[in-house]
Amino acid sequence: MSEGLVQAAYIVSALCFILSLAGLSKQESARAGNYYGITGMAIALVATIWGPEVQGVGWIILAMVIGGAIGIYYAKRVEMTEMPELVAMLHSFVGLAAVLVGFNTYIDHPPLTGAMLNIHLVEIFLGVFIGAITFTGSIVAFGKLRGVISSKALMLPHRHKLNLAAVVVSFLLLISFVNAEGSTAALLIVTVIALAFGYHLVASIGGADMPVVVSMLNSYSGWAAAAAGFMLANDLLIVTGALVGSSGAILSYIMCKAMNRSFISVIAGGFGSDGTASSGDEEMGEYREVTAEDVAEMLKDSKSVIITPGYGMAVAQAQYPVYEVTEKLRGMGIDVRFGIHPVAGRLPGHMNVLLAEAKVPYDIVLEMDEINDDFPETDTVLVIGANDTVNPAATEDPSSPIAGMPVLEVWNARNVVVFKRSMNTGYAGVQNPLFFKENSAMLFGDAKQSVEAIFKAL
Repeated sequence: MSEGLVQAAYIVSALCFILSLAGLSKQESARAGNYYGITGMAIALVATIWGPEVQGVGWIILAMVIGGAIGIYYAKRVEMTEMPELVAMLHSFVGLAAVLVGFNTYIDHPPLTGAMLNIHLVEIFLGVFIGAITFTGSIVAFGKLRGVISSKALMLPHRHKLNLAAVVVSFLLLISFVNAEGSTAALLIVTVIALAFGYHLVASIGGADMPVVVSMLNSYSGWAAAAAGFMLANDLLIVTGALVGSSGAILSYIMCKAMNRSFISVIAGGFGSDGTASSGDEEMGEYREVTAEDVAEMLKDSKSVIITPGYGMAVAQAQYPVYEVTEKLRGMGIDVRFGIHPVAGRLPGHMNVLLAEAKVPYDIVLEMDEINDDFPETDTVLVIGANDTVNPAATEDPSSPIAGMPVLEVWNARNVVVFKRSMNTGYAGVQNPLFFKENSAMLFGDAKQSVEAIFKAL
């Protein structure tokens, strides 16, 4: 395949990636967006493998077969509830690849002099630095989402000074690396620093900020890929990395705005990391418990119902019976809608994907800003597995660790039913006054079983 044909294929592939991002921005076009992405990646792989300068095609194809087999195996095995962990782990692969490409390019690169050499050395250094941060940061995020690492923020003494020192020392090493026209010692030292920096950066972020962290790591992986593209002089890798990096950064900003937090404050530490947070164990009054039959009667007497799902719904795989209840209520002439918080679950858009998987119509799934004003006119709200995203302390308690965070104001409805296994706090570790309000009731048990019991009663 000629160089001109390869570049033409790269342009088509880049357009497919742009169309993929555009399609993924809406539920209705998300499937088409995925197909565009698959097509773009297939074109990119074919054009790259059969490019005029590529050698060892047999080894490349062997690696792709092995990697593809592993990918297909886990794609079929991993549940939707485990998707955040999978995404975090995939980000770590991108970071590790950038580090390996950086060292390979440093060891074996064409002879360069002057400004071209300096630029190439900066590319190598930044690629290794960003890749190493992405690698260990993604592994820690995986551990926190998986539950093998505590979701609490790591509180090392002078942690902000440690982060600043890592950045300053890395910058000095960059200057030394370029001035020496390449230094193995400097590259190895910055790799170790970046690995430790990435670990500490994510470990010091609290569990409530994990959705933003995953989005942030997505951005980092994009910039790591772009850096690898510069090192390999691959235009498509640069464009693709820039698309992923910029879209991840924009998504992180949107999510931080949804939590009324700055991106810097998220990086500096998670909710409750300043030591002022309560333990979340204290009670704020008496709660009222109801049965599935009680909830069914409440729904029958309602004209409008809003369902606000959270990660608990995903864990219980309750989206399918929730769909059945939704269709049953709509068949009875009751207006049913869903309210989705931007950071519900452990991954951006997690709840939307689960509901789409259960065939819930797109037009009744609304974002927080679209539905918040409708709660006062709503008869019944079902809070299924959500906690921090419906916590009134965010608006009522200035001393709360989540004060100022926009939440779904479910307590303004006439009746609120909260589906939970117990009275434990949410991922942020903050007690929820909603449980003790007069118009709230608790339905304890497995969410799937509870919803199935409600459907049977209906």
